[in-house]
Amino acid sequence: MYELLEAYLSRCGVWGVVLTLGAFGLGTFVNRKTGKGWCNPLLLGSLFVILLLSLLRVPYAEYRTSAEPVSYLLLPATVSLAIPLYEKWQLLKENTAAIFAGIFAGVATSLGSVVLLAWLLKLEFFQAVTLLPKSVTTAIGMDVAAALGGMAPLAGAVIILTGIMGGISAQWLCGFLNITDPLAKGIAIGTASHAIGTAKALEMGEIEGAMSGLAIAVAGILTAVLAPVFAGLLP
Repeated sequence: MYELLEAYLSRCGVWGVVLTLGAFGLGTFVNRKTGKGWCNPLLLGSLFVILLLSLLRVPYAEYRTSAEPVSYLLLPATVSLAIPLYEKWQLLKENTAAIFAGIFAGVATSLGSVVLLAWLLKLEFFQAVTLLPKSVTTAIGMDVAAALGGMAPLAGAVIILTGIMGGISAQWLCGFLNITDPLAKGIAIGTASHAIGTAKALEMGEIEGAMSGLAIAVAGILTAVLAPVFAGLLP
């Protein structure tokens, strides 16, 4: 049975794309039906893919190769976030200093928390630098981790998990901390949980989405610049 399945998959070059989109669609359906924040479509979709690959004994490397076209959409999808930012250009000009100060503080906190964690848990250097770019988009974070001597695939997994957790908890956490300013919400979400969190920010409002999209780009640049500095503070 497994031999027949492997032969079929080898002939069907785009099965990974179909599986990925189908799993995400199923996750979206469950999310809408339940209305629960923890039923994040990306989280559920990932679990569905993992479960199916495990049951059918399909190697991850084969799935990754077949699903590669989906990853090509990541960069243009991120760039498209500039559209809501352009629509809020006047708001950006009026609050430039506060916006960039907030993003810088968020990036410094993210990197600093990893350094602190590394000291407390006595992480090895390659483990710590793998975690350093956890709050930026995978397109930047995986390269940063690899350049510092970390494990790029593991960094990608950590980045995605960080984004999912941000998307799940963003709205609740803003309410818990009594953060009501939409600009502050967007900056916090984008800086902490990149594009996945930004999807949630767009649901929360136009300003939140625009500022979160800006935070992704600026936080990515700052992380690439500051990560080597914080890596020097690791045990």
